Amino acid sequence: MSPFVVKAIQLLMSLSLLIILHELGHFIPARIFKTRVEKFFLFFDVKFALFQRKIGETTYGIGWLPLGGYVKISGMIDESMDTEQMKQPAQPWEFRSKPAWQRLIIMLGGVTVNLILGFLIYIMILFVWGKNTLYTEALPLGLDPSPIAQEIGFQPGDQLISVDGETLDNVLEINKYLFLRSVESVTVAHSDGSTEQLAIPENFGKRMFESGELIPFSPVLPAVLDSVVPNSPAAGAGLLPNDKLLSINGKSIEIWGDFKHEMTEESQIITLVYERQSSRDTLQIKTAPDGTLGVFPQLPQVAFTNEKLSVGESISEGFSYGYWTLHDYVAQFQYIFTKKGASQLGGFGAIGNMFPSTWNWKGFWASTALISIILAFMNVLPIPALDGGHVMFLTYEILTGRKPNDKFMEYAQMFGFFLLMALVLYANGNDLYRLIFN
Repeated sequence: MSPFVVKAIQLLMSLSLLIILHELGHFIPARIFKTRVEKFFLFFDVKFALFQRKIGETTYGIGWLPLGGYVKISGMIDESMDTEQMKQPAQPWEFRSKPAWQRLIIMLGGVTVNLILGFLIYIMILFVWGKNTLYTEALPLGLDPSPIAQEIGFQPGDQLISVDGETLDNVLEINKYLFLRSVESVTVAHSDGSTEQLAIPENFGKRMFESGELIPFSPVLPAVLDSVVPNSPAAGAGLLPNDKLLSINGKSIEIWGDFKHEMTEESQIITLVYERQSSRDTLQIKTAPDGTLGVFPQLPQVAFTNEKLSVGESISEGFSYGYWTLHDYVAQFQYIFTKKGASQLGGFGAIGNMFPSTWNWKGFWASTALISIILAFMNVLPIPALDGGHVMFLTYEILTGRKPNDKFMEYAQMFGFFLLMALVLYANGNDLYRLIFN
């Protein structure tokens, strides 16, 4: 089965589960408050449905348009735009007849379910599969900082000790901490044995985004060749995989970064000393016009350690992981309103690529939990046609004692619907553009 099909199946399964549970979040409190639910649909049944069956007062079904799902609650202006019903006298079983606090609970039900579900899945993942850790000692060569990180004092080979006094379970998460969280200081051990506490500028995350250096730290690469490009200057000079680079133009090479630092973007003749099977040799090589040799470094063996967790530890760490997942998503949402951020907005293709290309239950559930939390946040945005839009108007009603008139709600709902459709088209258009041109 192709990776595309595997991802598509996982995406369909995940969205179906999340949509059904989200709509149940509206359905259950509506029924508790004796509000009639006319329809409960997975996907939209524009013009026709793939399946439908009426049980009691509610018609359950599956639509053909997989852009979400809905419950149609009597006496409510929603995506169905059933204005005829709203012209009739209000009935006791209708949404509009219920107290504002009950209507608020009904509208918040879907978001609440998605949020709780995401947290529960993370707890389940940690209990079943444990957590993978990568402590500082697992990277003996340390971290290789990008130019923007070196500007504030980080050095090649730094060992990460703590971030705001906290020891990270995965040292590579320093990238996420600096980009999305308010980090004040990072303590590192430099390769010369000294220890330093570095102050992090308040706008460092924004600088990372603007520079494109979203991963300013990666494991230090050894100065050992992994592969040599055929017909390249390196191949012509006789370099082979596993050769270890020792010096270039008389300057010692300890790590791959040292080698890159000595190379230019123009053609030059270099003197290269290398080691092969404990034997050293020296080469005179003329680089390509762009200054490259045509070699790639070996990637370090990053060995994660799996730690099993008890039920109590899984609950505690799962809740913490869910909280920070939501926090980080909200934090990065600010970049969507920039030209660069808007161009990175993705639709179903981007969501599908979150899933593993081969079937993996842990990967499936991790992606489902993330999407559930994203849906919770997106749905609570104060946009008409979303749950957050209804919550916004209900909050206004509770605070002022005045209910927005039905005509205003109809126009607001239409505006929100067309806005959402525009965003869906734009996001999926970005996916299509990246597919064609990348």
